[in-house]
Amino acid sequence: MSLTVRIDPHVHSEASYDADDPVELILEQAAEIGLDAVVITDHDVVHESVRAAELAPMYGLVGIPGVEVSTADGHLLCLGIREMPPRQAPMKETVEWVRDRGGVAIVPHPFQRSRHGIRKKRLRGVDPDAIEVYNSWLFTGWKNRRARRFAKGRGYPGVAGSDAHKVGYVGRAYTEIDIPNATRAELSEDVVLDAIRGGSTRVEGRRTPIPTSARHYAGAGARKSGYFAKRGALKSGSLAKTGAAQMAQTLYRVSPFSWSFSR
Repeated sequence: MSLTVRIDPHVHSEASYDADDPVELILEQAAEIGLDAVVITDHDVVHESVRAAELAPMYGLVGIPGVEVSTADGHLLCLGIREMPPRQAPMKETVEWVRDRGGVAIVPHPFQRSRHGIRKKRLRGVDPDAIEVYNSWLFTGWKNRRARRFAKGRGYPGVAGSDAHKVGYVGRAYTEIDIPNATRAELSEDVVLDAIRGGSTRVEGRRTPIPTSARHYAGAGARKSGYFAKRGALKSGSLAKTGAAQMAQTLYRVSPFSWSFSR
């Protein structure tokens, strides 16, 4: 009996220069729509992804850290790593760096030069662990189909990712992974990464029915509003407390002997 795991391996948080949602909201959204794992792959920074992986079990998710690193040949998704790979190194060397640390190297949106995808002639010499063959930013893009043909022709596992830069788009494309002879209690980062390497993947990138999408996106919007309202209230309370303390210090400096106490 096999266990089917659903993972979105390509999501950006506020740590990326072009996204603005905190990892807590992303994890909450991933759990709400039925994913088993979501990998925060920010651009060239890994700290929030590591934190998200630590928080993931609180949301019923498998914690897997990662990063989308800029190599000399294009972007590369590095799953299962907790430190930054070298930037602007040849992609082939970066893939080896990731493997040496037990991670999985996935080429995202290949051939899409406007989004820093690697060129076909350079990809031939890279030998990644998997290729992103469906990126939800291009639902009907011919380069998605081209990536799928390339991966199939060379025997690479194919994965799908949302490449979400807003919380409402998390899971819009995801990867299904079949893990034989496993239970949900045994599910871990290593188990998921091994299954990706082994090619037990299916790509899911079909459009969600409009009513379902509306509910999910509305829910994401409500959670986002609530989160920032709470954070704003906490910040305001903290500022008020700090302001009161500063005022007290100022009054004491002006007249240190004018304070009186009654019992």
